[in-house]
Amino acid sequence: MERLQNQNSNASTSSSITGPVWPTIDGALGLTEEEEALTYARRFYKFGFCLLPWLWAVNCFYFWPVLLHSSSFPRIRPYVVGSAIGFVIFTTVLSAWALTFAIGGESLFGSAWDDLVMYNVAEKLGLVGWT
Repeated sequence: MERLQNQNSNASTSSSITGPVWPTIDGALGLTEEEEALTYARRFYKFGFCLLPWLWAVNCFYFWPVLLHSSSFPRIRPYVVGSAIGFVIFTTVLSAWALTFAIGGESLFGSAWDDLVMYNVAEKLGLVGWT
C-alpha cells in the first residue's frame, strides 16, 4: 500500500513539474496547436498597443497556464509576459490619473480646473438657457 502511494505521489509531482499540456485555460476545447496559440497571443499583444490595453488582460487570462509555468511554451511566453507588464503599467497610469482628478480636484489644479473638467462644457458653449 505504501509503495502504491509513493508511486502516485511521484506521478503527480512529475506532471506538475512538466507544466501544462495546453497553452490556454480551456484546455482541449481551445487552441490545441502551438502555432495557432502563438498567432493569437501575438495578435492580442500587438493590438494592445493600438489603444486596446484590455486585450493584454484577456491575453493574460486566456494564456494563464503559460504565465503560471515559466518553462512551458517558450515561444508564447514572451507575448503573455509582455501583456502582463503592459496591463500593469496601463492600470497604474489610469488609476493615478483618475485618483488625481477625483481626490485633488479644484484644490490641486486651481484656476486651470475649469479648463480641465468636462461637466461645464454646456455652460462654456452657451447651451444652458433656452430663452
